[in-house]
Amino acid sequence: MTGALVAGSIAGLGLFLLAFAFIPRRVSLARQIAAFDSRRSPPGRTTSRTTSRAGSKQESEFSRRLGQALAAFCAEQGWEFPSLRANLSLIGKSFENYLATKLLLAVFGFLIGPILLVMLGLAGFHLSLVIPIWLGLALAAIFFFLPDLEVRQKANARRRDFRHAIGAFLDLVSMNLSGGRGVPEALMAASEIGTGWAMWRIREALVSARITGQTPWQALGTLGEEVRVDELRDLSAALSLVAEDGAKVRESLGARAISLRRRELADLEGQAGERSQSMLVAQMLLCAGFLAFLTYPVIGVLLGA
Repeated sequence: MTGALVAGSIAGLGLFLLAFAFIPRRVSLARQIAAFDSRRSPPGRTTSRTTSRAGSKQESEFSRRLGQALAAFCAEQGWEFPSLRANLSLIGKSFENYLATKLLLAVFGFLIGPILLVMLGLAGFHLSLVIPIWLGLALAAIFFFLPDLEVRQKANARRRDFRHAIGAFLDLVSMNLSGGRGVPEALMAASEIGTGWAMWRIREALVSARITGQTPWQALGTLGEEVRVDELRDLSAALSLVAEDGAKVRESLGARAISLRRRELADLEGQAGERSQSMLVAQMLLCAGFLAFLTYPVIGVLLGA
């Protein structure tokens, strides 16, 4: 009886959602403006468009259309997700691909329960319909949030790499300023010398600023806002204040590079301490298990006696 009620409820919910999807909705003016603003590409976002196009080539046609539909729905609702978009831009993944992956993983997790029920039924085991449904819902919720964890971990690792690259970039800019170059020329020359994806992002931002007529420090500030790296935004603010005085800029950049290296060294020491503590806990658990293995026969003989 309970299984029939649950199955009827799910079937009714599916029919209701299907009917709701076919009913034409009247989109308000605020949602249309939000969708237009989300599709509009501001200056300095050429790299994110490039990564979105590169990511769209690697995904299937169905997932691409599904992601575009979900992104359009989020834009109509006015949901912007600025921190999530910054993380996706940093790891080079499109927002549409992210939404399609979340939904498809949730559907796959929900289908595991019914598939398990069918397999157990073929094997001769009979379970209630409620257990696979609740298992499918739990797995759907877990699979739905798995892309968030992956994106957050990759973005944190990318930001650490970006900070390391900024320290090297500041040293290169300081050396170019010592050679007599101006601030814009020193920034461009330093970005062309360095290698890696972080230097590539900085170089693309500077080239885009030259085309659009922005100053290089404005482009660095826009890039810092896009990838959510505070050191890049602070560098943009410092360059905008003292861009006319090369000596002060050189001293400030050197001090910032030293500060970044010290902070990176402190972070590495903290990570090493955490790993040593985890290894110590693992060793203590191993010793406790070995002692339990040694004392188990003695305790068994004493209790048996």
